[in-house]
Amino acid sequence: MDVRSLRYFIAAFEGGSISAAARRCHVAQPSISAALSQLEEQLGTPLFERHRRGITPTEEGQRLYPLAQKVSEDLQTITRLFRRPSPVMPVRLGLMRSLGANRMTTLLKEYIGQGDNLALTLVNPEEPCDARLIGEQELATQEAFQPIWHDSYRLALPGGPPLLLKGRITLDDLEGLPFIWRHPCAAMEQLADALNEAGVRCQVRARLRTIEYTLGLVAAGIGASLVPTWPEILARHDVQCRPLEGLDIHQTIGVAYPTRGATPALAPLLALGQQAWEASGRGAPAR
Repeated sequence: MDVRSLRYFIAAFEGGSISAAARRCHVAQPSISAALSQLEEQLGTPLFERHRRGITPTEEGQRLYPLAQKVSEDLQTITRLFRRPSPVMPVRLGLMRSLGANRMTTLLKEYIGQGDNLALTLVNPEEPCDARLIGEQELATQEAFQPIWHDSYRLALPGGPPLLLKGRITLDDLEGLPFIWRHPCAAMEQLADALNEAGVRCQVRARLRTIEYTLGLVAAGIGASLVPTWPEILARHDVQCRPLEGLDIHQTIGVAYPTRGATPALAPLLALGQQAWEASGRGAPAR
């Protein structure tokens, strides 16, 4: 029985699905499924009941969970006990706006946990920094890029407007529509270019920087907006997301870092980014 299988088991138990465990562990779903099957074979009993909405732990899975947690905590204690003190490694990481609080918290937690004596400072991407989490279109010369996420965008509408009754929504439907605008945002800039080309003018009611506040105003009925198709957004009941006919807006988010002289402290972050990218099924290497 290997430690990795127990770690995947804990992630599946707490996440309630194979896909959630894959996102948390930054690996592909088949890797989680294979590890769980191997663990069940070794123990001679099923640990989860599989169903369409995810997985539910069996009685044996419930019994294993606290034991697996203790093993994981003990291994972390042993690692900390025998780890030699190392110099503090400061890292300044520039973050673009609207990266998503949930996924950024998960990524940074994993990064800090893997970095040895890492001292992380978050700054704006235009400030001096060791690396930047940005959209690929913002990549500067002399920077390499490790993709992490590929975001597609849809029109977010409050529940109940007449526009939701339409079978398809076009750019012309945005004429005079109350709108929540986000800036800076490359996806919104793509939308602005399309609106200008079509001669369509929406009615900007507010200008914000974060997706979280934008969604709050959309849900309150202040206006529509353009938002990424993150699972937590699509699962909301107070906001309806619809594609815009004939308009495919997307961007790739990743780590931009110097092609020469990058700090070694970035290595765990780049590895986590590559794992997340491969888990998404795209698997493109850094460039």
